[in-house]
Amino acid sequence: MPISNAAFVRSTVILLIAGMIALLGIVGTSLWLVSKVQTYFAELVEVREVRSAAADLLSTLKDAETGQRGFVITGETSFREPYDNALKGVAERQQAFAEKVAGFPDYAERLSEIQRLVTDKLAELAETVAAVEDGQSASAVEQVKTDRGRLLMDELRDQLGAIMADADLRLQEGVLDTLWSAGALRWTTVIGAITIIGVMGGAALVVAQYTRDIVIARREVETLNATLEKRVDERTEELIRANQEVQRFAYIVTHDLRAPLVNIMGFTSELQASLSSIQNYVLADGKSPSEADILEARRAASEDLPEAIGFIRSSTKKMDGLINAILKISRDGRRELKIERVDLKALAEAGAAAVNHQVGEADGEVAVADNLPTLTSDRLSLEQVFGNLFDNAIKYRTPDRPLRISISARNAGRAGFVIEFTDNGRGIAPEDHERVFELFRRSGAQDKPGEGIGLAHVRSLMRNLGGDIVIRSELGQGTTFVLRLPPDLSKLVRSMQG
Repeated sequence: MPISNAAFVRSTVILLIAGMIALLGIVGTSLWLVSKVQTYFAELVEVREVRSAAADLLSTLKDAETGQRGFVITGETSFREPYDNALKGVAERQQAFAEKVAGFPDYAERLSEIQRLVTDKLAELAETVAAVEDGQSASAVEQVKTDRGRLLMDELRDQLGAIMADADLRLQEGVLDTLWSAGALRWTTVIGAITIIGVMGGAALVVAQYTRDIVIARREVETLNATLEKRVDERTEELIRANQEVQRFAYIVTHDLRAPLVNIMGFTSELQASLSSIQNYVLADGKSPSEADILEARRAASEDLPEAIGFIRSSTKKMDGLINAILKISRDGRRELKIERVDLKALAEAGAAAVNHQVGEADGEVAVADNLPTLTSDRLSLEQVFGNLFDNAIKYRTPDRPLRISISARNAGRAGFVIEFTDNGRGIAPEDHERVFELFRRSGAQDKPGEGIGLAHVRSLMRNLGGDIVIRSELGQGTTFVLRLPPDLSKLVRSMQG
């Protein structure tokens, strides 16, 4: 179905709005996720710094303890150097640790206890080192054996280890949150990309369809322009043909109506002559009529008058039939067409069902093809056309063979649909193929009742529907009526009105 300008604009606006919403959603979601990733990353950095500070402090204390014990046991100054170096770094590590845990209330609660333990540990280390320097190595060893230093170190390990364990848990959760945010950002990007591609694809389809419709319309215009001269010639031929039909119709009407009038006039004269004979007998003015007048009057009353009256009545009846036939065609030609969707297959099957009993009496059958189209036309006119063709096929069948009627169709492209109505009746001679469509004209043996208006009426109906009807037939071989119909009568009516 061609896309209209309004539909194109509407579709484009909808797609632009959808694309804008999708783009804003992608940008907003991406910014939110990036913010979340930055937040998670900042927290990870802070937690990692706390853990690193705790680990550095604990490691420095361990180094100091190792140097202290080596110096206590050996008394050699080479073991004093690691102790002194570690001791110098404890204060720095302790200050760094205090700064890092300030942003974490849970860790800050442990800070005072850790500082107390560090102070006690450093004091314990200093006492033993001072004892060795004073030459009291045994006293220093005894102080080490009291497990005071080990217990302080264990408490420090517990306090700092708890902070590091909690930091490890937070790091793990932060990594998972960061990974989730990164994954959500990735999927948001993918879904957004798919959405934008979909919107772009939809826009491309709409533009492509609109462009295709424009190209098709342009081609149709070019085709119409190219065939305009041909169409003008065709219309001219149709006008000439219509004018010829009008002239022929006028001749037929005047000729066929004149014949009964001539009969009426002739037999009126005879009636007048017969009336004179009767008057001579009846109005004899008291004189006795002669034998000749009596015989003439009796013959006029018994023969001439009834014969004249009978011929006059027959002529007037024929004239009345001709006038009624003309009025019927005139009424059908002036009837306003009711354009609607018509299923020709269903219409043909309904027409066949209406004459089924007559076809059955002829041991016949009707075959309706499945390819009969559905078109836009006037249902009543088509019903009359098929009804007349069925009646003709039955009326002019060949008695010595079963009646066969078939209805088929084919698509003739720009020429519309071609419907073929075929019977196996007695056929029509080639010289009568056009004659049978003339008003009051019949072909072949005149052994069937009729006035010669059926096929004339059919052609008039077909041309009112924008189509036509022709005959293919041979005597004794049956007849095919070829009907051509436009697929959409409304377009033809609009073009004629325009």
